[in-house]
Amino acid sequence: MDREREAAYHPKKSHRTANWDHFPPRRRHHPCSLHSSTCFAIQDHPAGSMRPVFFSPETYPRYVGTARGNISAYVKTARQSDFKPIGYIPQVPHTFAYHEETYGALNEKQAQWYTCHANGLPLPQQVGIGESTCSGVFGTKAIGQGGKALLSVDALSQLAMERSSSARDAVKLMGSLAEEYGFYGAGSFEGSAESLMVTDPTEGFIFHILPDPTGTSAIWAAMRVPDDHIGVVANAFVIRDLNMSAVTPDGLPAFLASASTFSVAESKGWWHASHGLLDFTSVYSDGEYAHKYYSGRRMWGAYRMLAPSLNLSPTYGEYKRDRPYPPTAKPDEKVTVAAIAAVMRSYYEGTEFDQTLGPAAGPWGSPDHAYGGSADGKVKGNWERTIGLWRTSDSHIVQSRSWLPDAIGGVLWWGPHAAPYTVYVPFIAGLSEISPATLGHPEAMDKRTLFWAVR
Repeated sequence: MDREREAAYHPKKSHRTANWDHFPPRRRHHPCSLHSSTCFAIQDHPAGSMRPVFFSPETYPRYVGTARGNISAYVKTARQSDFKPIGYIPQVPHTFAYHEETYGALNEKQAQWYTCHANGLPLPQQVGIGESTCSGVFGTKAIGQGGKALLSVDALSQLAMERSSSARDAVKLMGSLAEEYGFYGAGSFEGSAESLMVTDPTEGFIFHILPDPTGTSAIWAAMRVPDDHIGVVANAFVIRDLNMSAVTPDGLPAFLASASTFSVAESKGWWHASHGLLDFTSVYSDGEYAHKYYSGRRMWGAYRMLAPSLNLSPTYGEYKRDRPYPPTAKPDEKVTVAAIAAVMRSYYEGTEFDQTLGPAAGPWGSPDHAYGGSADGKVKGNWERTIGLWRTSDSHIVQSRSWLPDAIGGVLWWGPHAAPYTVYVPFIAGLSEISPATLGHPEAMDKRTLFWAVR
């Protein structure tokens, strides 16, 4: 299954395609990310309690049970059984309210015990997340599945929603938990590593993570996206030179990384401090999976629409070696939710790669090229990997707006099914529950639900 998602401007994970973040001028930040949505309420937890962690199947149902809260969408049906925890971590006294699809998507504080900076100013909230599976040079399995790692990207993003009041805190939390308890990737053809776009009303980060060689910890790095830039992640790492001495205009670190990022690379002979800055993508990415241009063409497609003045080439030699596209860039114009939705729906119309033209598009100009048939695996070549993709289960755009209260400043624009065919519906962060009309699931057709109405 292929997904798309995000949070600030991201695509969601039916699965994924690309993730974008937009940060307009300072003072009036309007970050966005892209990637069915479920609401978790604020919760208080007894001292000494433990938080259960469940295996992430990366399919339907993504979770069944009541251990994470009394959520109607997760109550078992006649054909289902409650999920059993694969482990536990210490629980915190209070957890935030948040929206969840496959991953945690957007949170909101809703609490008097919300902490503040030392200067008395409230911390940013409206933390949003979007995801994109990536290839990595290391992989491992979960506890109970033949491995020793406890946390998937699904679990990490949920924990970030529950516990983090800023994007920077979310990155640090996910990285530290993955180091302590171990990280495992989806393990599908898409790869064993992960990328998240993590945003709040004032900052946004590109976060990369993969298992370490022991399968019991993690390697991770994060790059702060400049305020007037967008970032594009399309199923491949993009962070390049880790300049750990670089700072933001506010004097905060522009890059964050685990110590293992450097120690593992050095122990393997892949990098040494004498070589200069460590290129995270060159060292830890396993390249584009499936075929050449699977990721890079989508990066080009997004930048072509949002920053055409860059005049980037759609072709290159080898993704890891050639560095064909920047991890972030300044858009030509202020980026809107509608502009992000247009990118997510793109079939490269108007270019030489337009999938609505040519014999394969048929008489109706269909860009949807399904796999399979008697010639599958026999005919050489691949369909162009477009940004809009028929096999997407859902996608979302997360808006975080600093000039509005958290309850309405944060908006999750959620769209079930493939982006070209969906309708993005806004859900404010402060919702206590989501309409049953948005639920629906693959087990039974119900045209009264948004899930089925757009199919």
